[in-house]
Amino acid sequence: MRRWLAGLYFMAAAMLLGGCLYPQDRKVENNIPYEEQIASVQQAVERFQEANGGVLPIKTKEADTPIYQKYPIDFKRLAPQYMESPPGNAYESGGIFQYVLIDVETNPTVKVFDLRLAEKINEFHRRMRAKEYPPFKEKIADNVYSLDQKELGYKEEQYIISPYTNNNLSFVINGKGEVYVDYITDLYQALKDEKEDFSPGDDIREILYKDSPVVPAYSMPYTVDENNEPVYMGK
Repeated sequence: MRRWLAGLYFMAAAMLLGGCLYPQDRKVENNIPYEEQIASVQQAVERFQEANGGVLPIKTKEADTPIYQKYPIDFKRLAPQYMESPPGNAYESGGIFQYVLIDVETNPTVKVFDLRLAEKINEFHRRMRAKEYPPFKEKIADNVYSLDQKELGYKEEQYIISPYTNNNLSFVINGKGEVYVDYITDLYQALKDEKEDFSPGDDIREILYKDSPVVPAYSMPYTVDENNEPVYMGK
């Protein structure tokens, strides 16, 4: 737990580049997903599901919503009957985290992601709308490109601090002009450290959150090549 908690502390302290996205009075403790807060929400979800014939307390999203953002927890259905109030680090309480469920069909599990990612990506898209074409820089893989941030008016390269490794993570763009966080360096390290074997075509992002409460939101899917090294699936 220390590894991911330290990572989230640094991510919370560093903030995303491009200016402070939240008021100064936001408490630091609201920027860290404490284990006991995750556990309390998990227990509330399980009690709700048991009392409601298997129904989960989630908000309805579009069918094509990316998997890690698809099942946000609806705290209005949990509080106050199943828990007193949403955790302080939840968006609903002034925190920075969106609480979500994964594995909803087989083992509904509470995870979180940092909503500052959404704000940064929306910022990229706002700047891109002023351009005649997406600011592609270099081709990285099939339908994956680096982003020419200078064309978007940034004086310094924008990145985020990984919640898994504390590495700097860059952004990539696909042919449709959709911007994503690039987790490939984290995946290289995870595959090296864990020595897990996957088959080409498998979505390997699960190894990032196996021991972490944080899901890799706003990411492209990744798989492995014949050498069990991470590659972009493209999107």
